This record gives sequence, structure tokens and C-alpha cells, in this order.
Amino acid sequence: MTDQAVDTDGVRLADEPGGESWFLGRNRELKDLRADIERAGLDTLSGRKAPRARVLLIAGRPGSGRTALAEELAAQVADAYPDGVLRARLSEPDGTRVPPDRLARDLLTELDVSAPPGAGADDLGVILRDALADRRVLLLLDDAADAEQVDALLPDTPDCLAVAVAEGPLTGIADVRPCTLGGLDTKSGVELVSRYTGSVRVTVDPRAAEHLVEVCQAQPAALRLAGGWLAARPKAAVADLAKHLNAESDEGTALSRVFRLVYASLPSPAARMLRLLSLAPAGLVDPHTASALAGCSVAGARATLDDFTRLGLLRAAGTAPPQYEVPGCLHPLLKALADSNDRAGELQLARARMLERTVRLLQSCRAVTETDSAQARERLLTMPREQRFASPRAAADWLRARRPALLASARLAVADGDLDTLARRLMSQLVRAMVAHVGTQAAAPDLYGIHRLVLDVAVRRELPREQAAALLNLADLDARTGRTAEALVRYRAALDAGRAADDPYATARAMESVGGAHLELGDYDRAADWYGRALAHRLARGERVDAARLHGRLATAHTYAGRYGEAQRGWRAAVAGYRKAGDVPAHARALSELARVQEYAGRPGESLRTCEEAVELARRAEDDRLRAALHLRLADTLERLGDPAAARLHRETGSRLLGEGGGNACEIRSTSGED
Repeated sequence: MTDQAVDTDGVRLADEPGGESWFLGRNRELKDLRADIERAGLDTLSGRKAPRARVLLIAGRPGSGRTALAEELAAQVADAYPDGVLRARLSEPDGTRVPPDRLARDLLTELDVSAPPGAGADDLGVILRDALADRRVLLLLDDAADAEQVDALLPDTPDCLAVAVAEGPLTGIADVRPCTLGGLDTKSGVELVSRYTGSVRVTVDPRAAEHLVEVCQAQPAALRLAGGWLAARPKAAVADLAKHLNAESDEGTALSRVFRLVYASLPSPAARMLRLLSLAPAGLVDPHTASALAGCSVAGARATLDDFTRLGLLRAAGTAPPQYEVPGCLHPLLKALADSNDRAGELQLARARMLERTVRLLQSCRAVTETDSAQARERLLTMPREQRFASPRAAADWLRARRPALLASARLAVADGDLDTLARRLMSQLVRAMVAHVGTQAAAPDLYGIHRLVLDVAVRRELPREQAAALLNLADLDARTGRTAEALVRYRAALDAGRAADDPYATARAMESVGGAHLELGDYDRAADWYGRALAHRLARGERVDAARLHGRLATAHTYAGRYGEAQRGWRAAVAGYRKAGDVPAHARALSELARVQEYAGRPGESLRTCEEAVELARRAEDDRLRAALHLRLADTLERLGDPAAARLHRETGSRLLGEGGGNACEIRSTSGED
């Protein structure tokens, strides 16, 4: 388990040289929580085995140290859970509930368990529970909004433990006794302040330090801000700060009063940057984000963010490259300041600058992988130095660290509705960067969500061409994960959008995909009909290579339907098309499929001659895998024709080719790599 580096909601810190972590107070609460783990539950007392994981609840207001206590408990009992600690934050910084499907998918990602892109919350919940069934993990669920959120993630095994952090009780989950947090004990509160100020100022006036703890209501977040304020002013006395806070009006909480003092002490540019950090997606900030929001240099933003961290206004996220997190307890205060001090147009401009900077970083992130492209190198050189990545590895590290913020940026930009042009550019570059660094298959779950956002914008802005593209992308992902019926619905919608946009590519692609979906569903007549429509469309546009591929697909549908005569005509048309195009590998594959259909049709002699022609073409194409498959097929055909000696020679040749080229010979139904 890795401890949080800095937590302004609690008393876990790493401010000492070398990053040493330490925890103050809460000894009674920790003792009670550990005892609660060992306590016999209601099921055990009644003689039944507990059906699900035990749930511990730490309840308290933001800033009370609830998350830090949960982390400390997890650190103390981690050895009892050898499969690790899984963390999930159940609410956004602004209090919005995180959708259950995203929560389950993030936990599956931590477990390194793949899940189908686009799967619903129920399916993901089942996959998550199955993945946890034979594991012993501790699940730390932070900032839960209600019992329903927690219940959806609970493992169906008593060997796991869930520690939930919430503001109030989780009514609806059985056998949960909340550990409700108040303030720290006075001794721990004083020690917390002294960690920032040094021991001298506390030792010379211990009563003032105790009074400061009382004024801050012993709330860890408030004490941290007070300690940070004093640390920045070595000559200020603890008593002066306590008097100043005492003189404040009683309006608001202790945290809000200390925060107002700290905020008022900031220079104007720093104060402006601080309140604009409320716009940071997912509450995650890096120097580029802060630079774009405030309109300052990246180096200046980095220095200011470090100052904020020392003051307790931010916490270091512990990632490389450096990243900071806006504490949840301060987010509402920052947002209120931004709304009251900055005009709506200024806030929108800051959002636009942030999105534009993100787009440029994503462009750089992708371009650095194109090492063989002179155009990409030129494009990189035109970018400011601080927006370039030193290597593809550095770009990949940045993309991985910023992934939650990048996905949140896309969601927020689409939800905003007034920055759709930037949102579309952002999502386009995000898709390209993820494909370049992660690969289409590995990034598929994230890509599915992005394509859905693209579709939302396209529908809102009435952009049928983009609707068609998004629907095709979503349908492809549905089809790859076995949701063929859902894919078919989207392919039909993409066809309508493509026609509305007068987009010949989207129209042809959608018709072909509709045929493929019907083929997968076993409706061979409809598949042949749609392949025929797509073929007519390609022929009308003179797209001969695509037409050859569709002749092959149409022939495949006829083959599955048992119409071997029509299938042979289709494959012969495909063979002629590839011959004219000079595509030798595709020509060989088409002949291979024609030979198969001829054999199905009871014409082994014709199949033998076609197969021999295909072998020669495969040799010219240097496709040893296809040659091996063809030699093995020839062997089978010759055995049926009563020539075992020739069959043995072909089988030996096929085996030798497999040994040289590796892999297995397999039947190839497609007529090209695209198919």
C-alpha cells in the first residue's frame, strides 16, 4: 500500500526531509475500528456465514480528517489483505456522484482485469464481484454519497473488507456502526501546528497554541492552513493568529474562517490562480493546467503551486510528472470565490485556455511517437519548448498520470455546451494520443466513453457526418465485444446519418457493417442483401478494390446459406477484381476461398486446380502461412481423391512451412487485411 503524501482533510503528512509520513491522534478511533473488524457480525451470531464483505464506516465532515484516518487504518491492517488495497473516490470534487459503471471499471483496472468496453453498470458489477471472489482485498471507498453507491461495489465474500468514508450514516447497509469524527484532541492539534511552525513558537506560548486549536475547532484541515500561514511568517506569534481568528465573525465554519485569512494574505495573481483551480477537471492540477487557467508561464505556475502546497491549500498527488490535487473540503470555497470575483466571461475564457493547452499537449504527446515523420518533427519544433516531450516514454508517462483529468476534461467540456468546437478537438486528439501510446484494444473502454461524448456533441450541434463517425466507432466496439444486436442498431443509425450528411464513405461503411452484423447474427439472407447494396454503391463510385472485397463478403454469406453456385460466382468476381488491381496476396486468398466453396459444392477436381493456383500466388506474395494452409487443404483433397502419396508430400510441405514461419495454419475467410 502507498500512503497519501499530503492530505488536507486529515493529519497524514510527508513534509519531513525524505518524505517521511506520520500520523497524529485518533488513537481511540483506530482502536475501535480495528476492534470492529474482529467483532462478530449479525450473521455469525446467528450461525450463518457472512455473505458479503464487512463494511466499516468513517463518518465526518470534509476537513475532519476522515480520509486520512481511513488511509491510516488501511496501512495498519494491510498485511491481513495480501491482495492489496483498492481505492475509489465515489464523488467528484464538486459533489457530483461518480457513475457506478465508471467506479467498477476503475476498480477492475486496478485489479488488472479487462472488461468489455461499453458494458453497463450491472455487468461490470458482476465482473468485479467475480474478480474479487477468490481475493482478499481491502476496499477503500472515499466520499460516498449514499449506501447505494457502496452496496454496488461490495464483494460477495467475507474475506474482503470495505472501509467507506462518508459525511453521514449509510442507511441500508446492514451491520454498520459508524465511527463519527469530531476534532482532534488538543495535544495532537498542537503538535500538528508545531510541525509547520517549529517547536519554539509553541513552546514559548503553549496556551496560545491550545487556544488556536480551540478556535480552529481542532479540525485538521483548518489547523493545517493555520500552520501553513504561520510557517510563511516566521515572525508572527501564534497568539496573534488566534486573536485574529477570534475577531472574525462567526459566519461559516472554522475551516472557512482560516481559509479566508490565508486567501486574503495571497498576492493578487496567486489569489486569482487559486480560485481558478476550482475549474481543474477532477480536481487534478499540473503546472500546464494552472499556467493556462491563470495566463502565466509554466515555471511561474509550478512555483505558485508549490507555495500552495506548503500553505496546505493543495496536496501533492505523488505522480511523475508532478501533479497536485485540490482538497475536496476546499473546492466549494474556491468555487464560491471564483463565482463572486470573476465574471462569467472570464471563467469561460479560462476554461477555453485550459482546453486549448490540453489539445496542444495531446498533439505533442502523439507527435513524439511519429519518429519517422518529418512533418511531425517540424510540427513539434513549432511548439513552445515547455509543451514538448523529451521522449515517447515521457509522453506516455504524462498521458498515464493525466488520464483521469483528461477524461474529466472531455466530460466537462461536453457538459458545458458552449465550448463544443474545443471539445471536439480535445476528444479527437485524446483518441489519437491513446491509440498511439496504449493501442486501440487496450484503450477501448476509454475510447467507448469518448465516442459517446462525441456523439452527444454531434447530436446537439446537428452534425450528421460526426454522428455517423461516432456511431460507427461505437458500433465497432459493440461488435468486437459480442453485443451484435446493439451494434446493428447503431450501424443502421450511422447509415441514416451518413445519408443525411451525403457522406459516401460513411454510407458505404455502414451498409457493409449492417451486412456483417446480420451475418454474425445468422441472418444470411439479410446479410447478402446488405452486402449487395454496399457492392452496388461501391461499383457506382468506381471503387473496384472495395467492390472486390464486397464480392467476397457476399460470397461468404451465400456460402453460409448453402448457395454454393452464387458463392462461386462471387469469389470469381473477387478474384477478377484483385487480379486487375494487382493485389497478389488478396488474389491468393480469394482463390483459396473459391477452392473451399468448390469443395463444399462437391467439385474436388476444380478445388484441386484452384488450390494449386492459389499456392503459386501465395508463394509470389511470400505468404508462408497461407501457403501452409493451402498445402494442408490440398493434402486433404488428394486423400479424398485416392492419392495418398501426393497428399503426404503436401502435408510434409505444409508442416515444414509452419515450422519455418511459426504459428498455426488456419482457414482464412477474409479476402483482405481489412476484412
